[in-house]
Amino acid sequence: MKWNNRRRSLNVSDRRSIGGKTIAGGGLGFLGIGVVIALLGGDPSYFFQEGITRTVQSINIQENDMPKEEQDRLVDFVSVVLAETEDTWDTVFAQNNAQYPKPNLVFFSGSTQSACGYAQTAMGPFYCPPDQKIYIDLKFFQELEKRHDAPGDFAQAYVIAHEVGHHVQHLLGVLDEANTIKRRVRKAQANEVSVQVELMADCFAGLWAHDVKNKGLLEDGDIKEALNAASQIGDDVLQEQTQGRVVPDSFTHGTGEQRYNAFNKGFAKGDFATCSQ
Repeated sequence: MKWNNRRRSLNVSDRRSIGGKTIAGGGLGFLGIGVVIALLGGDPSYFFQEGITRTVQSINIQENDMPKEEQDRLVDFVSVVLAETEDTWDTVFAQNNAQYPKPNLVFFSGSTQSACGYAQTAMGPFYCPPDQKIYIDLKFFQELEKRHDAPGDFAQAYVIAHEVGHHVQHLLGVLDEANTIKRRVRKAQANEVSVQVELMADCFAGLWAHDVKNKGLLEDGDIKEALNAASQIGDDVLQEQTQGRVVPDSFTHGTGEQRYNAFNKGFAKGDFATCSQ
């Protein structure tokens, strides 16, 4: 991604030198929530346990030292990605006669405190609806490359865009509605809602990538990096890696193929309504 001369978002906070506590995010969309209501026969809002969801269901980050220079580069890069998402969603909301309240992104190391409670690095990147903030420990990007075999800066950008997608869904009221559904249905059905919400966030990330392409910021291999990341963090792939078997009823984020297709759908069309179908 061509990012060096782009605007950096000012909506960032750096807590890397502060010990503390944290948690994670996910969502749906303007039209897509109606699909979930029809499928499950209820009010789509019971979706988030403890108000949070994550890009990756669970990870086991090892304590790896990341050089300060690399951390600073990643902070710079993520700030640019966040700024680009702000521009994209400003436009989408304006097209729908609305304003886009921007999320804040928090860098932390080890653990931190969010409005969702205490969490740690191993939870992965997350969005916390009550404080409308995205939380990320930069060590996650090492995990993304080494454990999930998803290297590249646009794989990293995909993760940020996915979490921003959860913020958009929160603004639309989808996350609260999804929580309501989850309280009313059995666990397998609740998981199904969860998958649909996460796939919507993946599609929103693809929509953002489409906008980046139109700005001429994509480099060769960028979309391949994002699609690879989406496919490598599917529930089926992670379950096979961690437990040696796949249990579809326990999926909460979708298979690798589903996540790949959701991102690709958003990227191909760059249309909000497409992601909501």
